[in-house]
Amino acid sequence: MYGRRTCNCLFNLAMILAIWLPATTANAVPSFARQTGQNCSTCHTSWLELTPFGRHFKLTGYTIGERNWMPLAVMAQVGMTSTENSNDTSGNSLVRKDGAVRLSGISLFLAGKATDNLGAFIQWTVDHDAPTHSHVDNVDIRAAWDFNLADKELILGATLHNNPTLQDVWNSTPAFGYPFTWSGGAVATMGTLPVTTEVDGALGQQVAGTGAYAYWNRSLYAELSFYRTADGSFSALRAGIPKASQANLQGENPYWRLAYTRDWGPNSLMLGTYGMKVDLYSDPLDTNSPVNKFTDVAFDTQYQFITDPHIFTAQATWIHEKQHWNDGSSSNASDTLNTAKGKISYYYQRKYGGTLGLFSTTGTADPMNASYGANNGVSNGNSKPNTQGYIAELDYLPLQNVRLMLQYNGFWKYLGASSNVDGMGRRASDNNSLFLNLWLLY
Repeated sequence: MYGRRTCNCLFNLAMILAIWLPATTANAVPSFARQTGQNCSTCHTSWLELTPFGRHFKLTGYTIGERNWMPLAVMAQVGMTSTENSNDTSGNSLVRKDGAVRLSGISLFLAGKATDNLGAFIQWTVDHDAPTHSHVDNVDIRAAWDFNLADKELILGATLHNNPTLQDVWNSTPAFGYPFTWSGGAVATMGTLPVTTEVDGALGQQVAGTGAYAYWNRSLYAELSFYRTADGSFSALRAGIPKASQANLQGENPYWRLAYTRDWGPNSLMLGTYGMKVDLYSDPLDTNSPVNKFTDVAFDTQYQFITDPHIFTAQATWIHEKQHWNDGSSSNASDTLNTAKGKISYYYQRKYGGTLGLFSTTGTADPMNASYGANNGVSNGNSKPNTQGYIAELDYLPLQNVRLMLQYNGFWKYLGASSNVDGMGRRASDNNSLFLNLWLLY
């Protein structure tokens, strides 16, 4: 239960924020805003969610505006997490620093225009609670050309990146999908589910993706990319991540994306599909080890209504993964995994906001699949990945580059069970967590 210690910590953090916030200046905006001369709200409904202009800015290679001689930005987060039950049934703590104020992480960005057709978004993150305390984070380097053909716009581009769907411009895909941040001190959140598909974050900062895309008349988008292990000349894309912890892909692995979009008045709608084929060595250090194969097929949609003072947005995605196990680590020759996520958000005057999200993972029962149990401290005999729950969030942005956030993650089911999820009486709802966070960008 949330007790007196939690209330005291929340009060102390609130007092720290109340004293600190008035000292922040309103001109603290990221490097892209400085480059374009626009407010953050021009590109974002609420960062990190992109507006139509923000999507156009990214698709044209981050090149709109004047080049800055020092295109740098900094991001920092400090917060506190309180878990419903942070101990297992033996009294051992399952999370670090539960109920304590902690620095979640600091990121440095090199982000901006290099030439009229070339730009980049490069992130380096320091997180003392992560296995690798300092490492390269999201990287997207792209070249783009914007043509006018018979009064119709055609954007052609190429991208080099290190996280599948990072290159996408709609926030219904995983890399920049909701939640945009979450607690690193919780047992689990919507952002860190115990079992995920390969396209849903499993390969981030471990691969090198190269691709080409076309966007016709702001209506039709198509992309084809290929992913390989980030080694050799691409090793900078996984800097700070040990090779033994890296996913090792066999050959070139294709990713595809198709989307139809329409903007009218304050409305914007997208209907799309994306997918990926992944061939993964079972031993990342041995290219003679058996290769497990994964095929992900997904559908997604996004709607935005943007006015002043009201903003309403909604995103949803469904991912189906077919898994073929060739290394003997599974009870079945093949398994399936399905992920569904959705959220709705409302913001008033771009200062006061709320979000409600739902998530669900289901799949084949597989007693030998370690990710369904042993790797998560679970031995309840269900042998299923099934995990469902919700997320509720309140946001206050006193300035365009400062966000104070209160986020609650709730679980109805965790790895196939609502009660006795660890075989020792722990409930799925014991993983519920409350996260108070201050998020700063400069």
